[in-house]
Amino acid sequence: MHRRDLLRLGAVVAAAPWLASCGGDDRGSAATMDRVQTVRYGEDPSQLAELTLPEATPRGVVVVIHGGFWRAQYDLSLGRPLAESLAAQGWAAWNLEYRRLGNGGGWPETFDDVAAGIDALADVDGLDTGTVVTLGHSAGGHLAVWAAGRDRTDRWSDVGVPVTAAVSQAGVIDLGAAEREGLGGGAVAELLGPDAVLADADPRAQVPLDVPVRCVHGTDDQLVPISQSRRYVDAATQSGADAELVEVDGDHFVLIDPSSDAWRRTLAVLDEL
Repeated sequence: MHRRDLLRLGAVVAAAPWLASCGGDDRGSAATMDRVQTVRYGEDPSQLAELTLPEATPRGVVVVIHGGFWRAQYDLSLGRPLAESLAAQGWAAWNLEYRRLGNGGGWPETFDDVAAGIDALADVDGLDTGTVVTLGHSAGGHLAVWAAGRDRTDRWSDVGVPVTAAVSQAGVIDLGAAEREGLGGGAVAELLGPDAVLADADPRAQVPLDVPVRCVHGTDDQLVPISQSRRYVDAATQSGADAELVEVDGDHFVLIDPSSDAWRRTLAVLDEL
């Protein structure tokens, strides 16, 4: 393995303790737990979502899609603090789990689950799906933007619940460049395997989308460089799409810290969609 690849893999390993500390069974405050329900959209243990409702009528639904380079050791517990914060802001938060590399995920299963998990919102009694925003961090940012254009591919063209906007937080949204640069220690190649068509999986290949896309990215991100968001937004705007980059101070993980200014900026982005 080249030294460059070792350094990149080392960055992922270094990040693992931080990610692990965000996991576990911490489900937020007791008051919030009273408004959380688990909904299954399939038989696999990873085919589920946690719905966190606000105290009043939701202003819309935010689908929270966690990151972790699509790998099974990272799960929806990463999204729980964000879901609690979103509910406090009046959103219904749909914290989505899906099959990942190491537990049955990859191509096309991970994509199948994200599509099915969003469409399962239609089966939640009393929930208005007129506004559905996907919000994803890192690999979840890739899936959030991909889901907004999933109808471009025959396999997922029958959309039950359309996405009305997408927010990528330090998202891996240029898969071709991410694979060339070895992000996540080769995670893109693992995700796609030998059978995927890059154009069917890559948000960069989907432009222009018919819905707004906002990319929030830390200027000091060493795991997913801000060039991922810059290239996507440049390509999208040049094609006539509604896309913007919001640069924030901080590293890869400040974006999913509900106490950070980066998260407050993300909430402001949601307010404008």
